Amino acid sequence: MEINDLTPAEARVWRAFATGTAVDFRAADDEDPADGGTWGPERSIRGSVLRALLLDGPQEDGEVAALSLAGARVTGPLELQYATVDHPVRLRHCHFDEVPRLYAGRLREVNLSESVLPGLIAHALRVEGVLRLTRARFGGMVRLGGAEVTGSLYLEGTEIHAPDTEGPVLQLNQAVLGADLWAPGLRARGEVRLTGARVAGAVNLTDSVLDRPGGTALQAETLAAEADVVMRHAEVRGRLELRGARIPGRLDLSHARLANPAGTALRASSSVIGELWLRQGPRVEGTLNLRRAQVDVLFVEPETVPGWVQLNDLTYTSLVPHEPAARRLPMLEKGDSYLPFTYEQLTAAYRRIGDDDAARLVQLAKQRRRRRTLPWYGRLWGHLQDVTVGYGFRPLRAGGWLLSLLAVGSVAYGLRHPPPLKPAESPDFDPVFYTLDLLLPVISFGQENAFAPEGGYQTLSYVLIVTGWILATTVITGLTRTVSRQ
Repeated sequence: MEINDLTPAEARVWRAFATGTAVDFRAADDEDPADGGTWGPERSIRGSVLRALLLDGPQEDGEVAALSLAGARVTGPLELQYATVDHPVRLRHCHFDEVPRLYAGRLREVNLSESVLPGLIAHALRVEGVLRLTRARFGGMVRLGGAEVTGSLYLEGTEIHAPDTEGPVLQLNQAVLGADLWAPGLRARGEVRLTGARVAGAVNLTDSVLDRPGGTALQAETLAAEADVVMRHAEVRGRLELRGARIPGRLDLSHARLANPAGTALRASSSVIGELWLRQGPRVEGTLNLRRAQVDVLFVEPETVPGWVQLNDLTYTSLVPHEPAARRLPMLEKGDSYLPFTYEQLTAAYRRIGDDDAARLVQLAKQRRRRRTLPWYGRLWGHLQDVTVGYGFRPLRAGGWLLSLLAVGSVAYGLRHPPPLKPAESPDFDPVFYTLDLLLPVISFGQENAFAPEGGYQTLSYVLIVTGWILATTVITGLTRTVSRQ
C-alpha cells in the first residue's frame, strides 16, 4: 500500500508507526468511544490499512516500530488471522465498526483497552506478552478459545453484552495463560467459559457480575490455576460450574452472592482445592454441590449454607471458623439421603482441634439420623437407646439411670424383704446391696443368691438385672472411649 492512497489521518498513523510514536485523535480524555460511529474521516482508519501497516509497514534503523493509536474509528474489518506480527499493537479508546479477526495469529502484544467493539474473534491466538482488554466494551462474543498468552490476560472492568448470542459470550476454553487472568469488575451478560483453561498464576474475578439466570454463568470445568481463584464481592446469577477444577491455592467466595434458585448455584464436585472460602455473604440461593471434592481448609459460615447441599464423599482436613456442633449439624441434614461419611468427616474435624464434646454430639446426631432409615422396630429400639444412654455417647446419663434404679429397688425391697432361700444360712438382708447385686453384672455382695423375691418383686428383679447389664455395659463403653481418645 502506498502512502498516496491514504487519508490524512491514515498517513499520520503510517508515519508514526516506524518510530513507535503514539497517535491520539481524542479531543478530550473523557470522550466515550461508544460515540465513535459519528466520528468523521479526520479520525477514521481503515482496518485494511492497519493490517498492511502491521505486516509490512515502514521501519527505521535504531527504532522500535509499534502501532500505538487512541481515539480512532476503525472502519472495515481488521483481519490478522494466521498473521505473524512482531510489533506491539495498541488500539486504545477506539471504536470498531466490525469484529477484529485475529484467529490463529501470532502477535507480540495486544492492547484494546477502553475500546468499543462488536466482538472479537481470536481463537488459537498466540500473544508473546500480555493481552489487555481492560475496560473494553463488547457488543458480541469474545472468542479466545485455545489462545495462548505468555503473560497475563487483563479483563478488568470489561463489559460483554451479546443479547443475540446463544453460546458463551466469553470463550477462554482450553486457553493457556503464562501468568494471571486479571478480571476484577468484569461484566458479562451470558456464559463465561473457562473449561480446561490453564492459568499459571491467579484468576481474579473480584467484584465481577456474571449474569445468566437459569443457565451456567461461569463454566470452568477442569480449570487449573496455579494460585488463587478470587471472586470476592462477585455476583453470579446462574450456575457457577467448577467440576474437576484444580486450585492449589484459595477459592475465595467471600462476600459473593450466588443465585440460581431453580438449580445448582455452585458445583465444585470432584475438584481439588487448597482452601474454599464461603463467608460473609448472603445465603447461597440454590444447591451447593461439593461431592467427591478434596479441600484442605473448608472455610464456610453456617449462615451462607443453602437449604440443599450435596456432600457425598467430600473430604476436608479442617473446618473453620470453629462453631458449636449445633450450628454445623444442620448442613449435614440438608441432603437427600443419610450419608454416614459426612458425619465422620465433621467428627474428625472437631477431634483434630480437641473438641471431644462436639465430636460426641456429631456422633449422636449420626445415630439419630440413621434411626430414621430403619424399620419401625429399629426406630423403637433406637429411641430407647437415645432416651436411656444417648447411644452410649452420654455415659453420665447411664450412671443417672443406675442411681435411679438403685433408689427404686432399695425402696421397694426395703418395704418388703424377699424371703431367704435358706433361712439358717442367709446373711442379713440389705435392700441397697441386694439391688446392687441385681444391677451390677460382675460384682457380687452375696445378696442376690440368698433371697428369692415373689410376684411383682420377682418381675422387678428381672427388670433390674436386664437393665443393669445394658446400662453398665454402656457406662464401661463410654469410659473406654474417653480413655482411648486421651
